[in-house]
Amino acid sequence: MGGVPGGAAGADGDPTGVDDGRAGPVGLPGSGSSAGPDDPIWPARVPVGKGAPKPSTLVWRPCPEPAKRHTAARLPGHSAFPGLAAAGVRAAPEQKVECATLRVPLDHREPYGQTVELALNRVKGTASRDHNHLGALLVNPGGPGASGRDLARHVAAGLPAAISARFDVIGFDPRGVGASKPALTCVDAKTYYAPPRLDHVPRGAAQEQRLLAQAREYATACGNRWSWMLPHMTTENSARDIEAIRVALGEEKISYLGYSYGTYLGAVYATLYPARIRRLVLDSSVDPQGVWYKANLAQNYAFDQRHRDFLAWVARHNRVYRLGAKAADVRFAWYSMRDRLRGRPAGGLVGPSELDDIYTVAGYSDRVWPSLADAFSAYVRKGGTKGLIDAYHRHGENDAAAENNYAVYLSVQCRDAAWPREWSAWRADATEIHAKAPFLAWPNTWYNAPCASWAVPAAGPVRVRSSGALPPILMLQTRHDAATPYAGALRLRRALGTASMVVEGGGNHGAGLAGNACVDRHLVAYLREGTLPARRGAGPDARCPANAAPTPTSAAG
Repeated sequence: MGGVPGGAAGADGDPTGVDDGRAGPVGLPGSGSSAGPDDPIWPARVPVGKGAPKPSTLVWRPCPEPAKRHTAARLPGHSAFPGLAAAGVRAAPEQKVECATLRVPLDHREPYGQTVELALNRVKGTASRDHNHLGALLVNPGGPGASGRDLARHVAAGLPAAISARFDVIGFDPRGVGASKPALTCVDAKTYYAPPRLDHVPRGAAQEQRLLAQAREYATACGNRWSWMLPHMTTENSARDIEAIRVALGEEKISYLGYSYGTYLGAVYATLYPARIRRLVLDSSVDPQGVWYKANLAQNYAFDQRHRDFLAWVARHNRVYRLGAKAADVRFAWYSMRDRLRGRPAGGLVGPSELDDIYTVAGYSDRVWPSLADAFSAYVRKGGTKGLIDAYHRHGENDAAAENNYAVYLSVQCRDAAWPREWSAWRADATEIHAKAPFLAWPNTWYNAPCASWAVPAAGPVRVRSSGALPPILMLQTRHDAATPYAGALRLRRALGTASMVVEGGGNHGAGLAGNACVDRHLVAYLREGTLPARRGAGPDARCPANAAPTPTSAAG
């Protein structure tokens, strides 16, 4: 895992914006890409000139009507949006949301070269711009690959009015995502995700080879279409994009709230530009030592445990669901259902892989447990398929927006850090973990498998580290989070010496603005005054009780 050696200053001359030149050779069109100068995926070029680049001027306009975006989480990734969506992504109807675009260098080592376009939005604070206003609060929900523009509305509506009035809440689609241009897409989503898909738990070498061929085909498709862009799809470049946003906003310092993968993006920005941060909130933190293969192995165990928590909850409510009073009985019913769906997909749509996708959402948030338990019970006890089909359309169905999310996820994670190139290593790990924690071991392996044959080599991750220029940092975490496990969050706390961690006792992904009053009091106090709990040894530094467990919504079965 590489560090951040000394090098050229950042694009605005900030000596903390170290550029170590690890982005690799510039993969411009003509080096294998099928795109041409008139193709919409071809990047723009800005004139070459002398002197430091001048800050961009953002032009804020009314936003177009938002397109309906599918928010289902097919597999874990590192996004808090499934959990926040389950908690209810709010946006006050009276919110005035403005939009803008910003061109940033494709390669930050060449500020006058090719550019890509970022889509931004803003919920503008109403406080006086003199001493009451606290500047810009950038937000990111994670992924990599998730759009930040919906999150800006959610954060502005979720904070107390007296606090949101003091910030301009800025959402942005990172490079390659959503309304940013170009938006990465590698395959036809309708064909690629057509249900029912192959079972992700292979039975025999032939099935394994079919799944491996699919992963390699996806990697090849991305490499063929995006050879000029893939070398520049890194967390480091996204952090430098944030710095370009700061400069364009005209802010000396910015505040930042990141969820899930957004915590890693925020930590990398803090490493590169520590003097540019006013407030930094990291919610549901990525393990900086696990980027990225080890982090996914840790997820396999954590999601399996969270799935067992769900099955135990169903057993506790056996009077309603009638699937067994013991967790072992419910577990047997679960895997029996999965086996049956292999041969007879529900409604011709929900096979075992679709089932995995649907119930992975339960690992993000227990708010969906009652409805998913209803569907589970109806199928096992009565053969009813409507609940599973409805759940598929709500939580598991993937569209073009989901494929864009996936393309960016792979583009960043496969480029950020080294992955095993020999398939035998992946198979050995998946087989070992599946024997102990079967819920997600193979599905998550196939989700990431294109990285084994990705078209560009790993750049090497930025080594997250502390700095005397960093302000106090607030970390929020749930104790039993599956997507970003607690042990990894503690390692990030150690890496960032100014961080204090508030731990909520539950297991949902995304602690802040998700309905826990204790957590939100810490968040508001920090955003308003910069106050934090005192650091206590190895952590955590403060605790909040978990939200109440969900209750069944259906009558006794």
